This record gives sequence, C-alpha cells and structure tokens, in this order.
Amino acid sequence: MRWQGGRRSSNVEDRRGSGIGRPLAVGGGAASLVVALLVMLLGGDPSVISSTNSGGGQGTSRDYGTGGSGVPEDPRQAELKDFVSVILADTEDTWPGLLEPRGVSYVDPRLVLFSGAVRSACGLQESAVGPFYCPPDQRVYLDLDFFDELDRRFGAPGDFAQAYVVAHEVGHHVQNLLGISEQVQAARRRASPEDANALSVLQELQADCFAGIWAHHAQKERQVLEAGDVEEGLGAATAIGDDTLQRRTRGYVVPESFTHGSSEQRVSWFKRGLAQGTLEACDTFSEASTPSRRRR
Repeated sequence: MRWQGGRRSSNVEDRRGSGIGRPLAVGGGAASLVVALLVMLLGGDPSVISSTNSGGGQGTSRDYGTGGSGVPEDPRQAELKDFVSVILADTEDTWPGLLEPRGVSYVDPRLVLFSGAVRSACGLQESAVGPFYCPPDQRVYLDLDFFDELDRRFGAPGDFAQAYVVAHEVGHHVQNLLGISEQVQAARRRASPEDANALSVLQELQADCFAGIWAHHAQKERQVLEAGDVEEGLGAATAIGDDTLQRRTRGYVVPESFTHGSSEQRVSWFKRGLAQGTLEACDTFSEASTPSRRRR
C-alpha cells in the first residue's frame, strides 16, 4: 500500500504497558477452547463474552492518554503504530461524506493500542479475543501482535490485510452510528441461540462490506492500492472465516455455530463493497432470508 505519506490520525490512544496485564483465566478445558476459537475472529461487540472475563460488565474506560508506557518500543511495533494511524485517518476522510446524505454526522472513533489485556466499557478483554469494537465507548481495540499472528499462524501477510482488519472494526463503528448495532443486539436477545448467531453473521458480513467501501473510496480518491493488495485483503477474509477456523480447531465445520460467516461469504461481501462503494450494496440483512426460512 502507498501509505507512508498519508495523514496520521490524532485519535490513537497508546495503552501498551499500562500495567493491566492479563486477567485471571476463568475455568479451563472448554473455556480455553472457546478462547482459542475466538482468536482472530474480527469481533464486533465483545460484551457478549465480557461477563466471563471481567465481572464488571459495562464499566467505564480509563483514559491512559497517547503516550504509552514511555519505554522505547520495538521498531517493528513503531512502524505498525504509524501504519494503523494512517489507515484510521483515511477512514476518517472517507466516511463523513458517505453518511452525510443519510443525515448522520460521522463521529471519529478512537483506536486503542494495548498489550495483553485492556479495560473498556465492554469489560476487561484479553488479546485472545482479537481486535474488537466497543459500541458504548466508540473505540476500536487492537493488540499489534495480532498482525504477526495473522501472518505467521494464518498465512495472511501484508499491509493491506492489516488495513482490512482496521477498516472492518471501523465498519462496526459505522454500524453503531447508523443504529444497526443496537437493532441487532435487541433482535439477538429475543432470538434463539441459532438465530442469534445468524444475526451476528449478517452484522459481521456487513462490516466486511463496509471495509470494502473504504478501500473503494481510498483507491478512487487517493490511489493507495498497489499490485497484490486486494489479494492480501481477500486472503485475510479467507483466513478468518468461521469454517476455516473451525477446521483448524475442531477438524470439522458446524455452520449453525457461525458468528462471523464462512470464508466464501466474507470474501464475497468484502468484494462487493470494494466494487460498488455504496452503503446500499452492503445491506446484508435485506438480502438474507430470515434464519428460520433459510433452514427449511
């Protein structure tokens, strides 16, 4: 990607080395398997699992500022911090013009860098949950070590694969501003576990499509893409599909338990947003039949 000359966002909080550390593990065995399965799932609102991690529920988020721990950081980490700051700034330049025609004012999210564990308005979360967005405090949370895992463990290297991760989480922020997140959570509370999972899939696929919208406009207006970048993004979407992750952890696939969508679905919706660049193209909820009808 051509990112080095891009604007840096002022909405990055560096909480690495804040001293929170890792919360005590709750249980073992099955709980550990759940955590392993959650690794690399680009999450939406992690509050659905925060009760097992925090005990504090919807707590308030302490502002640690932007200075980090003051300890000299690894050059690789410094470059990644610079990179995500540029990508965040680019999303800030993209989304206001897309939401304004809908009468929605874009409020910049903040991106919190952390290591090990972090306290948010969605509770205390470990790095194992992967990057996540917390609607109550309108923050994206990211442990930069995730990018190394994405490369080494899941075979999805490259800066555009990393940009896709950030853009997906910002996509959840857009859903929050549009009122979609609240509607989905309300519907999930009334639904059966299987139907609640299906609604979660639709929300995640829309965030994938929103990431594609960002890439569409970033390329159209600022020509940030280079040869092979799109393939990197598609590789990341493939690597974190529910079916791919379940094959790695279980050896078999249980579609009814999907919460983020299959690799094919994630790739398809990201490509749609990338090709069309409109919110209308990303209405996963209207295009999907109801969960009960889809099972017949």
